[in-house]
Amino acid sequence: MAIISNTVIYLDGDVVLEAFFAFDDEISGRRPTVLINHTWAGRDDFVAEKAKKLAALGYVGFAVDMYGKGVLGTSPEENMQLMQPFMADRVMLQQRMKAALAAVRLMPWVDDSKIAAMGFCFGGLCSLDLARAGADIKGVVSFHGLLAAPEKLQNNAIKAKILALHGRDDPLVPTEQVLAFEQEMTDAGTDWQLHTYGNTMHGFTNPLANDPVFGAVYQPDSDRRSWIAMQNFLSEIFG
Repeated sequence: MAIISNTVIYLDGDVVLEAFFAFDDEISGRRPTVLINHTWAGRDDFVAEKAKKLAALGYVGFAVDMYGKGVLGTSPEENMQLMQPFMADRVMLQQRMKAALAAVRLMPWVDDSKIAAMGFCFGGLCSLDLARAGADIKGVVSFHGLLAAPEKLQNNAIKAKILALHGRDDPLVPTEQVLAFEQEMTDAGTDWQLHTYGNTMHGFTNPLANDPVFGAVYQPDSDRRSWIAMQNFLSEIFG
C-alpha cells in the first residue's frame, strides 16, 4: 500500500478553493471516490485524515473546501461567521458542492460513475444538500450532520441513497428535526437509513470534542460503529 496525498485547486465562480485528496498508488485504474465535507471550522486535518483512511480502503478520498483556500476558523465565533452565509443561502451551498463534484470528476483516478459524499456536522448537511440538488451520485453519509431541509428550493429528485448517523442526545439536531428529515426522505421516495446512537451527543466522531455544555462530546463506541456502518454502505452502493 502506498498512500499518495496532495492538494488541488478548483473554482466556484471566482472563489479559489483547495481540496485535499488521497489515493492508493498501488491500485491500478479508476476507482470509487468519496467527497468528504468538513465541519464549520473548514478543511482541516480531521477531514484530511479521513481522506487517507478512505484511500486505505481502496477509494479516492477528496476533502472538499467550502470556504476558500487557506480559510479556517479558529474559534466557535469565527466558525459560525464562516458557516452562516451558507446556512442562509442554500442555493450558494449547493453550487459550492456542485463545483467540488465537477472538480473531482476530472481527476484521473476517479471512476465518475461511482461517487459518494460524506460529511461531519455542517459537512453532513453539505453532503445531504448535494443529494437534494439532484446530483447524480451513488450515496451520501451524514455523520452527526444538521438535517434541516432547505426552504423554498425546487424539489429535485434525490438519486443518491442516504445514510444518516445521528447521536440521540445531539442538542443541535432535536427530535423534531430528525422526524422532519425522516418525513422529507420518505416523501421524496428516497432509499434512506437513519442510525441513532444512544448516549451520544454532537461531534461524536471527533476525539477533540469535549464540550458537554455546547453539546459536542466524543463517543468512541459510536465513532467506531458509525465508521463500520459507513464502510458497509459504501460497499453496497459501489458494488
